[in-house]
Amino acid sequence: MEPVLINSPSLANCNLLELGDNVDELVRAGVRFLHIDLMDGHYVPNLCFPIRVLSDIKEKYPDIITDVHLMAIPPEDYVQRLADAGADYLSFHIDSTRFTIRTFNAIKNAGMKGGVVINPSQGTDSLLPFIDLVDMVTVMAVEPGFAGQRFMERTVPRILDVARMRKQKGLDFLINVDGAINYPNVIPCVHNGANVFVTGIYTVFKQPDGITSACRRFEDELRKGEALGFDPDAY
Repeated sequence: MEPVLINSPSLANCNLLELGDNVDELVRAGVRFLHIDLMDGHYVPNLCFPIRVLSDIKEKYPDIITDVHLMAIPPEDYVQRLADAGADYLSFHIDSTRFTIRTFNAIKNAGMKGGVVINPSQGTDSLLPFIDLVDMVTVMAVEPGFAGQRFMERTVPRILDVARMRKQKGLDFLINVDGAINYPNVIPCVHNGANVFVTGIYTVFKQPDGITSACRRFEDELRKGEALGFDPDAY
């Protein structure tokens, strides 16, 4: 797989009263991916976004790639509704269903790309039974459910573990790192093989110079990481 580096801002970090304006500004800044969290209050103790947010965004910006992070049980109940709303990637947690492979198949049959999410307390080897099916693996750098947490440094070697699996098996799925991304941890994650970076309040939103400048600054950091090179086991 050739290295790919993508900024995927999480809309859960917007001021909800300014959500439409924030999305407009992200698109003007050249963002190609938007990360949309959907929480049901059961898998995680929080609620976030109705499915209509996704369909409204896709209606206005049909070319934007929507990266849906589903924190709900059971995830298979949401697959067709999210496909109908325009999701491009749909990622679910491996412990949110007993039927992981069936859920992947449903996602693919509905025309979406399928992803799986592993929490900090789950081993990367839990991916092995279905790693050949995934289009994206999300490595959580925080416990899911709430913004504003601290990045767990143990995430960095876990990213490399997943990248090694990808390389050894000749696969080309994306590795997404989600949670508390900030400048001290961007380059180590790039070096270890991460491709998609879910950005939030530390890098894109609530920055004094605004969303556009913040997105450009983050892209510069990704390019800096690319220039410094990758772990030989990552690609």
